[in-house]
Parts: sequence; structure tokens; C-alpha cells
Amino acid sequence: MFLHLFVDVLRNSILITGLVVIMMMMIESLNIESKGHFFEGLRKSRFGGILVGALLGSIPGCMGGFATVSLYTHKMLSFGALVAMMIASSGDEAFVMMATIPQDVLWIFALLFAIAVAIGLLTDLLFKKDLKMHCPDNYQIHEEDTQEHPHNGRHLTWKRALLFLGVAIFIVALATGHLEHDHGSEAEHHEEIVGSINLLSEEWMNIMFAVLSVVVLFVLVFASDHFVEEHLWHHIVVKHLPTIFAWTFGVLLFVGILLNYWDISQWITDNTVLMILLATLIGIIPESGPHMIFVTLYAAGIVPLPVLLASCISQDGHASLPLIAESKSSFVKAKAINCAVAMITGFIAMLF
Repeated sequence: MFLHLFVDVLRNSILITGLVVIMMMMIESLNIESKGHFFEGLRKSRFGGILVGALLGSIPGCMGGFATVSLYTHKMLSFGALVAMMIASSGDEAFVMMATIPQDVLWIFALLFAIAVAIGLLTDLLFKKDLKMHCPDNYQIHEEDTQEHPHNGRHLTWKRALLFLGVAIFIVALATGHLEHDHGSEAEHHEEIVGSINLLSEEWMNIMFAVLSVVVLFVLVFASDHFVEEHLWHHIVVKHLPTIFAWTFGVLLFVGILLNYWDISQWITDNTVLMILLATLIGIIPESGPHMIFVTLYAAGIVPLPVLLASCISQDGHASLPLIAESKSSFVKAKAINCAVAMITGFIAMLF
């Protein structure tokens, strides 16, 4: 059993780390090619940044969350935008909701988006000083990047070759489905319900990320030695990749072992207040899976909407794992706000 858990955690950790690194490489490339202008609007417009954070959080799965965390830790998005993403995001549970409660899912997502934007704006008003630079490199534009012919000096160094090989292997793993999330027995049950339409599969998202990874391959081929050496290798691979992987693997392994000895379903009761509190607390777990129980119970008519709303708001799947690695204080603050909003929203929804 432990071996199966270890392999599953390792696979998910490689997937999460790979998606984050590819996203960071894409952002780095866009930033350099546009000489910093591409993300300048996000810095200037807090409202626009919050909208971007909420929109990215609304994307089913975790890739929008990964992008938001990367932009936030490099001061491209505000703390309010980060909070907006975490409120709007439902992680992998979004796929389950699309499959099991299609009649409700659109307006639930719309409600989460509206709450995310409102709380994001309020957060930025209250945390104006919480915009410190989390990463010293901060997607910097170096003097070499502004030269008229930045592509001069391309050589097949071992770092370029290693990066190319790593991304190529990641593409194959994504395209063949070897790194797909394990949604657990609940997801398998719902796949049977929807029949031939496999809405829970992340295959289409993995293929899309494989396409983005192909773009990164072209960048590795045509980019200057300086860009590969300083921006991709030293900034992303050396500084961020080991930390993100270590924290992701450690947290997932700890949660996996814990859940093997703690059956959450045994704590389920018909007390709505207790269920809202339980859903909010479980939402702190940076993992997709434990929250699936609330979607399942809501679809079966066992728990009311306030419980599902509290669960959706407080949890964000794997999206916050890179945030733990990059800025633990931001994770604690954002999760505290999310939990408060989840409980308040759940209790207000009880009144209606």
C-alpha cells in the first residue's frame, strides 16, 4: 500500500512541478520578448490583476492556480489577485461538479467568481503593504536582453541540452497520460455515471500543456545563451524547481499517509453548521481528493448548498502547493482569508 502511495505521490509531484516550471518558463519568455511590457498592465491595474486572478482560478484543475502563484511570487499580481484565484478555484473538484451537477455548476462558478473579485478588491485595500518582492530575481530584464540582436551567441551547452531533454520527456509523459492526476474512487464512480463522456479526465489539459511545452522547446533552440543560462537555468531550474518539488512531494506524502488512517466520511453528519466548519477546515489541505466528499454528498442531496460553497471557497486543490514553497507567510494569510470568507458565505447562504 505504501509503495502505491509513494509512486502516486511521486507522479503527482513531478506533474505539478513540471506544470509550474513550464508556466514560469513561458512567463519568462513573454516578459523578455516584450521587454517587460506584457505584464506591465497587471502591475498598474489592481482591478485588472484581480480579474485575471479570478479568471485563472475559474479554470478547472490547477493550471490557472499555478500561473497565478508564479505571477504573484514575482510581483506581477497583487495579494488580492492571489486571494481571488484561491476563492474562485475549485481544483480538480470542478470536473466532478461539471459531471454530477451540470444544472448548478455554471451559476456556482459565477457566484464564486463574483465573491473572488469582491474579496480580492477588499484584500488589496487592507493589505496595501503586502506587496514585497518574494523572488529577488523578479523576472528581471537584464542589459543583455535589451540588445538589438539578442539571439547572437547560441551554443549547444550542456545546460541547454539538459533542459531540452527534460522538457521533451515531460511532453511525452503528458501526451501519453503517464502523469495524470489520480482522482480516486469518487472520480471513478462519477466517470461511470457520465458514461462515455469523460468530463473528469485531464487529458485535454495535459495535451494543451504539452503544446505549451513544445513552444518552450522552440525557445530553448532559438534563445540566446544568456537567456538560457540566467533566466531559465539559474532563475527557474536552480532557484525554484528543487524547492517546489521538495515541498510538493513532502506535503502530498504527509497528506496521503494521514488520510489512510483518517476516514473523513465518518465525520459527516446532518448538522449544517458543523458541516460548514468541517468543509472549511478540510479546505486548508492543499490536495485534491478530500474535498470530493462534499461534492458527492451535495450531488446526492445529503448536504445543502452552503456546505458545498464553503468547501469550494476554502479549497483550491494543488494550486497552493507552489505557494507554500515560495512564500509560506502568503499561504497562511491567504488561507486565513479564504477560510473566513468560506464560513461567512456558508452561514449567510444558510439564511436563504
